[in-house]
Amino acid sequence: MKEKVAQYIEQALQTLRAAQSWPDDLVASIQIEHTRDKAHGDFACNVAMTLAKPLKSNPRVIAQQIVEALPDNSDIVKVEIAGPGFINFFVTEESNFHVLHDIFEQGDNFGRQASRGKSVQVEFVSANPTGPLHVGHGRGAAYGASVANMLEAAGYDVCREYYINDAGRQMDILGTSVWLRYLQACGEDITFPSNGYQGDYIADYGRDLLAEHGKILHHSAGDALANVCADGPDGDKEKHIDGFIKNAKALLGDNYSIVFNKGLNAIIGDIRSDLAEFGIEFQEWFSERSLTQAPDQVERAISKLQENGFVEERNGALWFMSTRFGDDKDRVVKRDNGQTTYFASDIAYHLNKFERGFDTVVNIWGADHHGYIARVKAALQALNIDPDRLVVRLVQFVSLYRGDQQLQMSTRSGSFVTLRELREDVGNDAARFFYIMRKADQATDFDLELAKSESKDNPVYYIQYAHARVASILRKLDDQGETWTAETGLKQLAELSHDVEKDLLVKLSRYPEILKSAAEQFEPHALAHYLRELAGDFHTYYNAHKMLGGETAVRDARITLACAVQQVLRNGLTLLGVSAPEEM
Repeated sequence: MKEKVAQYIEQALQTLRAAQSWPDDLVASIQIEHTRDKAHGDFACNVAMTLAKPLKSNPRVIAQQIVEALPDNSDIVKVEIAGPGFINFFVTEESNFHVLHDIFEQGDNFGRQASRGKSVQVEFVSANPTGPLHVGHGRGAAYGASVANMLEAAGYDVCREYYINDAGRQMDILGTSVWLRYLQACGEDITFPSNGYQGDYIADYGRDLLAEHGKILHHSAGDALANVCADGPDGDKEKHIDGFIKNAKALLGDNYSIVFNKGLNAIIGDIRSDLAEFGIEFQEWFSERSLTQAPDQVERAISKLQENGFVEERNGALWFMSTRFGDDKDRVVKRDNGQTTYFASDIAYHLNKFERGFDTVVNIWGADHHGYIARVKAALQALNIDPDRLVVRLVQFVSLYRGDQQLQMSTRSGSFVTLRELREDVGNDAARFFYIMRKADQATDFDLELAKSESKDNPVYYIQYAHARVASILRKLDDQGETWTAETGLKQLAELSHDVEKDLLVKLSRYPEILKSAAEQFEPHALAHYLRELAGDFHTYYNAHKMLGGETAVRDARITLACAVQQVLRNGLTLLGVSAPEEM
């Protein structure tokens, strides 16, 4: 109905443009809003006020002209001009029933938009493959998957991508940590470095290496420790682990790839499995190492920046002059030893993204990447790519509480709660929903006890219970030997005369616009809040009005409304990655 009102106004404007010779380039912003007070009608539009300045006229005069030019229609009972020039529309009760016909006709597709012919890449999670996913990664996963699902429903062609950071020092620390655990499994007496990866999974990989490859990777503790400086408070822990890395590469030679790939492949496999069990699949898993394979995309990106005049040499290193684009300082892209930087890889990766033809790229990063946004956008601008085509959303940290105890998360130390452990504790549905209940840029406390509770205070339970209640109504009807069909129910909608029923109809009609707005603003929490409100309105309705028994016409109309609520709840929950159970 909201779209129809907008169409009526546009038709009136077209009539006025022709009759009054309004400027051809006059653009009218037609925004239709639901009124908060029924005394002001069902919908309100402020288009007359937006036209007052370009037309140099009183907005109430313009509003009157628009009202007089509105085409005849059977959906609108009355139109009023209010305040400084608002146009208020009162629609017929019958027009509110249109949404029920749409819901039953479109089913699972209700709320979905037609294809826009635009492609969007959503890159999310992209956790370093140095350990299992923890609960912090889980929030980015749930948020990114929901954003991708909503964009797809809003008519965009969506590609979900995971960027595998499988290059650099962190990965060498991982590979060397696995090798040292392997040496321990071989019986070597080695004190494990404080800056290595400490988790039990590293020891498991070391034992696996021994079982799979025997002693071919074995070297003495003395060789492994040769020329390695002291660790901990009496030494330099960074140089200590770097010494182990240097020795591992020298001693193992080509076999170093065995220990490197053991850790990488095992962890990536675990991440893939974990995310799949969380209901998240990616179309692309993009390897950072692939950027330096022939043809070398990192060197190519640096060359393009040089050709465009935005790289200069300083003391043997190459610097990208990102300050020319608003960054707080210039950035090294190649060190004086010839090694390219992490940032250079990121530039190449983003160039690769846009060269694949995506209209928009959405990066979902952790909150600690805030300072990275300006430099990446600067690089895009220097590469003649519109930086506005890159959208970055930051996901704040999660504080997980078990009772009064806050649990810590540190991948390096091995002291963390994994995403898998969280899912096993509270279930996928609660995890997915609790992660996206608040705006992504707000820190959140994850209450384990609330997530497992079966009460109205638990929002996901409250919504799912509304869905299950409708299924229960249909089962009871069947047990009574009676039948209901949408076809018969849609013929009895005039029986829906109570205010709570009318309010539910209005709430249902808002689902498509809520979904569209949530998708375009990358805000799944808005959809979650809508579903919670819809479920609450239905519970109120269910508790106050008899669903079964009584007059057949009233019963059929109410079941029809209830089933429409159920369908919309199911559609919304599906986009958020949450199940819609028939029984609870």
